[in-house]
Amino acid sequence: MSQTNHQFEVVSSEEVRVDKYLAEKLPDISRSQIKSIIEDGNVTLDGVVVDKAGTKARQGGLIEIVINEEKADGLVPERIPLDILYEDDQVIVLNKAAGMVVHPGAGNQSGTLVNALLAYYPAIREVGEEDRPGVVHRLDKETSGVILFAKTQKAYKWFVRQFKTHELNKTYYALVDGKPPTPTGRIETPIERDQKVRTRMAVGLHGSGKDAVTEYYTRESFSQHTLLDVHLITGRTHQIRVHFSYIGIPVVGDRVYGKRNPTIEMDRFFLHAHTLVITLPGERAPRTFIAPLPQDLEAVLEELRENERFSG
Repeated sequence: MSQTNHQFEVVSSEEVRVDKYLAEKLPDISRSQIKSIIEDGNVTLDGVVVDKAGTKARQGGLIEIVINEEKADGLVPERIPLDILYEDDQVIVLNKAAGMVVHPGAGNQSGTLVNALLAYYPAIREVGEEDRPGVVHRLDKETSGVILFAKTQKAYKWFVRQFKTHELNKTYYALVDGKPPTPTGRIETPIERDQKVRTRMAVGLHGSGKDAVTEYYTRESFSQHTLLDVHLITGRTHQIRVHFSYIGIPVVGDRVYGKRNPTIEMDRFFLHAHTLVITLPGERAPRTFIAPLPQDLEAVLEELRENERFSG
């Protein structure tokens, strides 16, 4: 994958938004693409990674952007089967399989949910951001479960507002190593992009980063592991994985934030988006969408239960 680097020194006497400044300097790249590049950790201001598009730069500030050529590639429809939980003329709710990426990006130009949706419903290309049409929220590649896409611009704005104001409820199942400090708990620590490894996130220990809040409830206990119901108050990148690693109970199978040698042999980590409660456009009462626990994760739990019965 080839890359192009650009450096710009801010000459304006007034503070400028990094994304707007780059859009002016790079007219061939859309604002949404620049936002995506920023979210990928490929923009720095005076050598520090920029973690949000609205970051302000002062006169004399040095902005550097790294552009992957794939960012400019067109989105290609692909006939990939979709597990549809619900659909109407405004929204489509899917059960995402583990190993599938939500939208194209560096290293994943095909085989994503967006590629599949473009073949299934071509009109979604005009919804939301041009490089990630219909996308309202995301799940990590290895995370399975319920995910929602908007089919119209009206629905897109409706859902984005709910996610921004946290007027919804997302619940995950997570199997972690060890036991949490308390059966139920609330983790409140900011999350920022790791300054050394841009593909990772980290807890902001010095007041930096974005506010992040995770609540958890013990669902089932085993001798070496705990199955948790996880409720996200905010939705930061890798939030559950970062927060649980921080308090010493990493998600089982997570080789990035957890144990390099997993305590249970798995092809992915044990994290599943089980429930999404959200209000659909024009409705007053929220709807509940549920993605059942996939067979591979259910098999892990059954083996743990069997081992507990045998050891007891």
